[in-house]
Amino acid sequence: MSHSNESLRIGVIGLGAMGRGSALAMHERGLDVVGCDIVEQARHAFEAEGGRSASLPSELGGCQVVVVLVVNAQQVETVLYGDQGVAKHLAPGSLIIQCATVAPAFARELGERLDAMGLSMLDAPVSGGVAKARSGDLSVMASGDKNAFDKAEPVLGAMAATVYRLGDRPGVGSSMKLVNQLLAGVHIATAAEAMALGIRLGLDPETVYEVITHSAGNSWMFENRVPHILKGDYTPLSAVDIFVKDLNLVHETGRDLAMPTPLSSSALQQFTAAKGAGFGRDDDSAVIKVYQRLGGIELPAAANDPEEV
Repeated sequence: MSHSNESLRIGVIGLGAMGRGSALAMHERGLDVVGCDIVEQARHAFEAEGGRSASLPSELGGCQVVVVLVVNAQQVETVLYGDQGVAKHLAPGSLIIQCATVAPAFARELGERLDAMGLSMLDAPVSGGVAKARSGDLSVMASGDKNAFDKAEPVLGAMAATVYRLGDRPGVGSSMKLVNQLLAGVHIATAAEAMALGIRLGLDPETVYEVITHSAGNSWMFENRVPHILKGDYTPLSAVDIFVKDLNLVHETGRDLAMPTPLSSSALQQFTAAKGAGFGRDDDSAVIKVYQRLGGIELPAAANDPEEV
């Protein structure tokens, strides 16, 4: 049964940087959205811009579509099937749009479990960052049956500039996202290493950025993340912890497939070192601080680093 946009109620679970942006993009396009987060501050930030919120996933039982924008598989499990999970409160035929980065095997299994409850799922990881979430211009790597895509259409239309239809069952979208995260993580770690080398060679960091962004060595991640280093501002838009998780997913999936992933494994070690040094909750560009410690380089003054004791 199709619903008009007027009668479609959408729940968004996870009002972090990405989730809040996507929920607000939907709200501004006239969709009936309720945002959900256990963190009071996140709910208040959403409400301050005109959104309605709930503190528990179980309060979203009246929604026909629930978008899950949390961090990892464990959180997906909790918000769907935990004590206050939403799954058992949804009417048959409701749709879960699962956007967290998870292992393809987890996405496939989750689709089967929801299907057994009479619920449908779109495996729909997203890419594009915080600014594109807010403007409704994300890229969505989606897989699921035609019914799931049809029901998701008004929601994806508000969230995304591009929706890739990659397959007719969950797992394919998450597989594609893993390929993207391999590249994203390696590019960030490589950008940090390149900047560290430039600084160690005595080059001006601003000049390195200017030249590389107009040269063949540039990448989207270099262009996007190096300004955080130049400003010394490691406010987390995407944290080091995210790439410890995502590159570990790449590593584990490669191991399961007997497929070597040496470059992403090396990048994983750098992010793990940054986490071990206490930078896990900093912006992922803080991976450069590993080189600062090992190479004795002087980074641009860190705007929000705690004072050395």
